[in-house]
Amino acid sequence: MNNDLKQEQTARINLYALISRIMMSEIDEGLLKSIEEDENMLSFFPTFKEWKKRKELDSKDLIERYLNVDFTNLFLLHLIPYESFYTRDDQMLETGGDNPVQAIFNAFEFNVQLDKARVMAADHIAIELEFMYELCRAELKALEEGNSKVAQEIAQIQYGFMRDHILEWAPMYLLNVKSEAGTAFYFDAADLALEFLMSDFEYLTELKNSGYNHQA
Repeated sequence: MNNDLKQEQTARINLYALISRIMMSEIDEGLLKSIEEDENMLSFFPTFKEWKKRKELDSKDLIERYLNVDFTNLFLLHLIPYESFYTRDDQMLETGGDNPVQAIFNAFEFNVQLDKARVMAADHIAIELEFMYELCRAELKALEEGNSKVAQEIAQIQYGFMRDHILEWAPMYLLNVKSEAGTAFYFDAADLALEFLMSDFEYLTELKNSGYNHQA
């Protein structure tokens, strides 16, 4: 397997994992520490890096007084991080088995534990990004096993899910997060997610049209 391709896939896996986790539930001290102590990760949060509050407070106070409050506002109270809210004419959440995203997850045996994730429906932005994370992992596994045909098929699934679901609503939601964010951290997180999704869809589109340049 080509090393550049492996690095590309690993980077995609890591970014989907990071963004999904940030948008799934409140940040904890362990995750915040891992971001702050890794210069590469911290570079994804340039506004947060220079944020005055970050330099004045320890992690515990920063999380309890600012980050958790902002998360609650952006993901639980004032903004709605669910696809169905943006795509249904009545702006109602589809929490039952008729949710088209849930049907896709069922088809791929992707199990969503809504109670543990603290979300109301499968089409939450963090769950959709976690699904992409799992697909990326499966793609990398296929490449490592030398099965570029299966890897290509998995990439096609990613392309379709991005086109038909994530990009139909997530950019609008993330722009709202950027606009409403009360902390530098969640402003940067939304900006990172927005830029990454756009660039990743461009990558998947090129892959769809030309295939892997280097066969595993």
